[in-house]
Amino acid sequence: MDTQIEKRSGSSGFPGRRTLASGKACIAHYLGRVPYDLALKVQEASKAARADGIIHDLLLLLQHPPIFTVGRFKGENDITVPAEVLTREGIVVLHANRGGGITYHGPGQLVGYPVLSLRENGLTVREYIGKLEETIIKLLLHFGIRGYRDADNPGVWVDGEKICSLGIHISRGITMHGFALNVNPDMRHFEYINACGLKGKVMTSLAKVLGRPVEVEAVIGPLLDAFSAVFGVKIEQGDEKCLPMPDGLSG
Repeated sequence: MDTQIEKRSGSSGFPGRRTLASGKACIAHYLGRVPYDLALKVQEASKAARADGIIHDLLLLLQHPPIFTVGRFKGENDITVPAEVLTREGIVVLHANRGGGITYHGPGQLVGYPVLSLRENGLTVREYIGKLEETIIKLLLHFGIRGYRDADNPGVWVDGEKICSLGIHISRGITMHGFALNVNPDMRHFEYINACGLKGKVMTSLAKVLGRPVEVEAVIGPLLDAFSAVFGVKIEQGDEKCLPMPDGLSG
């Protein structure tokens, strides 16, 4: 796995992380920058292992190289630039098995993929989505930012602009995919799509709202604190070598 995942200097572990004593365990992994297709395979393998009771709940945190992902039912028509522009910018387009419309992922964006058992956490799908939103809202408060929900559009908003997108998939009662928080990404790339199908809606980032650069690693500790508090779990740091690996990628 070490040869498959690009580690950024100083990005291993959980900078500024505190382990909170509360409830049952959720194993968190920060994987650095990971290609989308590899991250999807790791999620699939983790989902199967979680459904079979082999592993605990997981929270996979990472960044992706530039990519547009299209939801199960819509999104491809929301690309607003010619294919050659995407080629020039090094942005690929892939279909995903999550809900929602088209979404951008790229460096400077913190992506969270919880692999959780809804039944063991006593959650409905609606409650789960609400807790993801609440986690991000609580995280933003750490930085002095007031985030909020939009009843018509899942995710988290700040001053009329979307700062965090959500898209989930559930199979055998186990969650996949999750949230994408704009920390300090290249915001130009959002101009190439109607993000989440929202024409005319403007995306924002933590760095834009604060008016200063923010490193993704600086957000991980506060995010884990918020996730622990909202979901009532004790966050434990995981070793990526212990992650369930898809066939052909083990070792």
